[in-house]
Amino acid sequence: MTDYNPQRPSRNRLYRDKDRAILAGVCAGVADWTGVNRIALRLIVILLAIPFTPVIIIGYLVMWILVPKRPRDLYRDEREEAFWQEVRRAPRDGVGHLNRRFRDLDERLQRMEAWLTSSEYRIDRELRD
Repeated sequence: MTDYNPQRPSRNRLYRDKDRAILAGVCAGVADWTGVNRIALRLIVILLAIPFTPVIIIGYLVMWILVPKRPRDLYRDEREEAFWQEVRRAPRDGVGHLNRRFRDLDERLQRMEAWLTSSEYRIDRELRD
């Protein structure tokens, strides 16, 4: 995640996912946007379509028309896509993970600094030279 590019499409926006679509990609897009399992979301939509058929059909058609298709270059690779899905699914968990990672890096740097400033390091270095 280098620099900000205003031309790049938003990763937090709702898109229809035509690559994983069965009909128009609406359910796949909503599942990706919310972090819900695609199959579970499709089953819920089918179950809700039984008592609310007109509402589900009209809602699906409206979303098909209004929600844009997902751009091909939205993510650089699968790892970046997984990162953004995790951020949308549980933002606090993503921030917590980053905090743990930075804490681990900080501890590692502290250990390296302690070793470099220790007398053992100086003695080892002098013996090598």
